[in-house]
Amino acid sequence: MKLAIINGPNLNMLGYREEEHYGTITYDRLIDEIKNDIPDSFGNVSFFQSNSEGEIIGFLHEITLEKYDALIINPGAYAHYSYAIYDALLIFEGYKIEVHLSNVFEREEFRRVLVTANACDNMISGLGAKSYLNALEELENIFG
Repeated sequence: MKLAIINGPNLNMLGYREEEHYGTITYDRLIDEIKNDIPDSFGNVSFFQSNSEGEIIGFLHEITLEKYDALIINPGAYAHYSYAIYDALLIFEGYKIEVHLSNVFEREEFRRVLVTANACDNMISGLGAKSYLNALEELENIFG
């Protein structure tokens, strides 16, 4: 299986962001936790982080052309308004899970609108790093 894990803007600043929403985990620690939880049966796993919408779209195009089987995406604030990322997610034919560290439904009103999640097969929110781990578990159940 080919899996991509995509993180959007400001996720590289975990550990410096609002602790009440994101906890104290750093981005490097988050990636380490994800890597430690990737099932042995998964083949190629690619990690990508960008603060740029265009770079995220470009990476989505790359994994589409390379026929990746699945992706986990945390589009950050782009989740709330990026129709361009939404369109790129629609083009990707693999299984898609959107994740958020914080519970977006208990935050500001604008964060409750999830444009990009509508292009995904599932969305997991509010579990901190476990949002990613739950997504991996779901993919393991699907792809074995």
